[in-house]
Amino acid sequence: MAGLEDARGEVSGQSWGVPPSPLSLLESARDQVASGFRRIVSGDPDGAPDWVRSMADGSDVGYFGPGSAAWKVHGSLPTIVGGVRALLMQALHPGALAGVMQHSRYETDAFGRLAGTTQWLTVVTFGDRAAADRECARVKGLHRKVTGTYETSQGSTPYAASDPDLLRWVHVAFTDSFLATHRVWGGEIPGGPDAYVREWAKAGELVGVVDPPRSVAELRSQIADYGPVLRGDAASAKTVSFIKNMPFPLAAKPAYGLLFAGACSTMPPEHRELLGLPTVPLTVTKPLVAAMLGTLGLALGPASPSMRAAESRVESLQADESGDGDRSDEAGRGGGATRSTPV
Repeated sequence: MAGLEDARGEVSGQSWGVPPSPLSLLESARDQVASGFRRIVSGDPDGAPDWVRSMADGSDVGYFGPGSAAWKVHGSLPTIVGGVRALLMQALHPGALAGVMQHSRYETDAFGRLAGTTQWLTVVTFGDRAAADRECARVKGLHRKVTGTYETSQGSTPYAASDPDLLRWVHVAFTDSFLATHRVWGGEIPGGPDAYVREWAKAGELVGVVDPPRSVAELRSQIADYGPVLRGDAASAKTVSFIKNMPFPLAAKPAYGLLFAGACSTMPPEHRELLGLPTVPLTVTKPLVAAMLGTLGLALGPASPSMRAAESRVESLQADESGDGDRSDEAGRGGGATRSTPV
């Protein structure tokens, strides 16, 4: 009986006698939020796909490197608001929209498409040049298959995803969206907004964009040039509805609704009107989205695994140049990169 009582006491002590501390509960909740977020963004069950880990290896710093405007903007959490805004902006162009609706699996695998876009953006930003070139070649290969027609008042109009004019619209929509949201919810940009537009022009060129904008003034001018082409119709309304009601888990829907509102509040009034988007004052969304991003930042940690892997690659290259090549492989290859949580 004594042995049974001791066993009961031991089980009781483990299961009920020692309640979890508030700190352990907080850490558990934080880990669940972080792992769920990175699974959605990366498309990987563990939130750390091979292409993230591989960025610790490479032969150069990449097209941008530490201290660049691109690293600063794309390594910051406002990109998740910018991503929503970019999708809405793309829906304004009937050619871009037709390509998505006719060739994309966005309705049946929305997060798979999100992961593919995330991979391109991240590898081009943080990978070495060879990795960025391979990733852009992958995207260009996908673009070659995307062709078709869309209807206008003049009849059927052909489109091709590899068309330089259509590629430029996608590029300026991305550039404008990430810049706009970072200027509201991010910090200072090294070299200022013009530096980001100028640097990210290289990413556009790598996928076939001809003469991408290299300043904020050029960016605004090129967006304005598309004014006569942009429209809102039944197809764009369907896409906007899908973007607004992305199939997130129920618990994540309020947070995503706030991100969506934040994205809408940074768009020009004429674009919101075309898409039938609500007018949400930035004075309302700015503090609310800032608070949400701050909370998410506490869960995710100070740096993305992609940036940390890239930083370790750069450190390894610098150590090799200085002759200090006997550091441990873990220290030189960013063994801690996968412990952080954003992609």
